[in-house]
Amino acid sequence: MQPIKVVIVDEMPIIRDGLRTFLEAAQDIDVVEVAGSGMNALMLVRNHRPDVVVTGLQFQGMSGVELIRRIVAQRGGGDAHTPRTVAFSMRWSDEVITEVLHAGADGVLMGDAKREEVVSTVRTVARGGTALAPEVAARLVDWFRGRDLQPVAELRPGFGSLTSREREVLTLVGRGLAIDDMAAELSIGVSTIRTHLHRLRNKLDVKDRAQLVSYAYRVGLVRQSA
Repeated sequence: MQPIKVVIVDEMPIIRDGLRTFLEAAQDIDVVEVAGSGMNALMLVRNHRPDVVVTGLQFQGMSGVELIRRIVAQRGGGDAHTPRTVAFSMRWSDEVITEVLHAGADGVLMGDAKREEVVSTVRTVARGGTALAPEVAARLVDWFRGRDLQPVAELRPGFGSLTSREREVLTLVGRGLAIDDMAAELSIGVSTIRTHLHRLRNKLDVKDRAQLVSYAYRVGLVRQSA
């Protein structure tokens, strides 16, 4: 099995080195390169074709959010090997969380994340899943609880056109399952899951997995236990 190839991006060497130490302790992860800026990171992504990019948010020039946005745009442009993205920051305001998720980040890590959490997050997003730091997930849950769920029929006309299987897949996306895990749970192939995800994005007029997760919560398919 090929190791997960990772590029780390942060303007502070101490953070880059710390993340590298955490990740290289895992036998199935290979940190192929590190970068100190968004522009340099894009060049490394083209040259090394990593599976995951772990990026900070504050750089001179291109921000981490813009870097994520550009990487995700490559995915939408038909690049078959666009890396998954994990955002890392010492501080997370509600506005920054929203901006990062809207840009298309697949994972979010807090600055005090332990080695096991960093490694687990990279593994999860590399497999097609979504991984949010517990503190970030708690804020999102609080936000959803504070909103009135809109009636399904009124939220978007596209929901009514979903098949029962597509609703099952959407529910599993909302629960944060990786593509392989969704395929196993539904006893169907990975390629079939990818087809369902493509159809869901088209029918619901959303651009990425993070928006599908948000949609699943908004229509009540997924509810966080108290």
